[in-house]
This record gives sequence, C-alpha cells and structure tokens, in this order.
Amino acid sequence: MRKIGLVGGLSWVSTAAYYQRLNELTQTRLGGVSSVRLALESVNRQHYVDAVIERQDEAGACALILDAVRSVERAGADFVVIACNDVHRFVPEIEALVSVPILHIADATAVAVKARGLSAVSLLGVRKTMEGRFYPDVLASHGIETIVPSEDERAYVHDTIYAELVHNRFHDATRAGYLRVMARLAKRGAEGVVLACTEIPLLLTPEQVPMPAFSTTELHCLAAVEKALGA
Repeated sequence: MRKIGLVGGLSWVSTAAYYQRLNELTQTRLGGVSSVRLALESVNRQHYVDAVIERQDEAGACALILDAVRSVERAGADFVVIACNDVHRFVPEIEALVSVPILHIADATAVAVKARGLSAVSLLGVRKTMEGRFYPDVLASHGIETIVPSEDERAYVHDTIYAELVHNRFHDATRAGYLRVMARLAKRGAEGVVLACTEIPLLLTPEQVPMPAFSTTELHCLAAVEKALGA
C-alpha cells in the first residue's frame, strides 16, 4: 500500500471527513480492520486566512501549503492529497518544487462528470474556486462547460462557508439556500453541480440535490485509495 501524504487543516472539519472516508474505503477494499497508510500535516487555517484574506498575499499562502507538502514528503509520502479545493490553484507551482506528485481534486472530479455524460456543470465553493481558472480549465479539457454563479450567488456561498461550514455549523436554512442557488443555475443550463468546497458535502449530500451532484471530497478520496492500493 502506498503512503498518502494528507495536507489538512483547511478546515479541520473537512480534514476529519477525509481521514474517516479514506479509512472506510480502505477497509472496504481490503477487509478486516485494514486502515490507510497516511502522514498528516495540518495547516493552521488562521494563518492561511490571514494571508489570503487579510493581506491578500498569494505568495505567502502558497508558501504555507508548500511547507506542508514538504513535511509529508519528508515523512515518506508516495503522493499528496490536499484536503481543500481552492488551494489546488497552487498545485502547478508547488509540484515544480517537490519530488512527490499531488493528486489533483479537479482531475478526479472531471473524470466523474464526464462519466455521467454531462456537458455543463455549475461550481460551488469559495470565491478563489468559483472565480479561478483551475476548475474550468480542467473541466474544459474533458469537454465540459463550467457555469459560474452570479456575484450575489458567489457572495452567499462564500460567506456561508466562512461563517458557518468551516466552524462545523450546518443549518437547515443554509441548506435550503444552496438548493435555491442550484435551481437558478439549472435554469441557466447547468446539468449538474460540483460541490467544490470540501465542507459543502457535509451540509448537503449529493443524494439531497435534485440533479447530478459531485462531492469533490468523495471523488478525491476514491481516487486516493485507488492510487494507494495500486489500482
């Protein structure tokens, strides 16, 4: 079994979900009381938020993630899984500076969307994810269009992630709000929705969404276990 280097803390809530799901999937595959081989480096989210939001220091934020990746690299990780969507905008830069490969969350997601035969999906996450290019570019490489939420919709999703979800707070009113956003995006042509923040599937599971919905946490974990087990 290959050793996973898990970079977490962004937030601890989704990192805990990753750890649980990676072990559940490994035990299902191998049986008995099997568990995943894993080295975890937990980033201080406050330091990351200070860099990204307060100082608008993208280089400083990238340096925090690079340091975490190097930590799991030193711990013997065979590949890295970053338990946060928006941090993947730094992956091309970081991969050039380390020897260990990074399993990209958008690649795993695009494969799943294409397998469902969808040609256009909406994208929900923090602003850096919804307004960035790394998801649309990866999806486009698979022939899939990305329908980005409006400014008001982006503000609602981003603000509730920061004010509620990363604090482990999941409210029915927010769940209903997300469903309204998804319904509006469907009217604008979205055939499915990518839950592109690792906390969103904790608020709203794909089964609760009345259209094809893709939990990036689940897809990332599935891809990680497949890679760890050599499949």
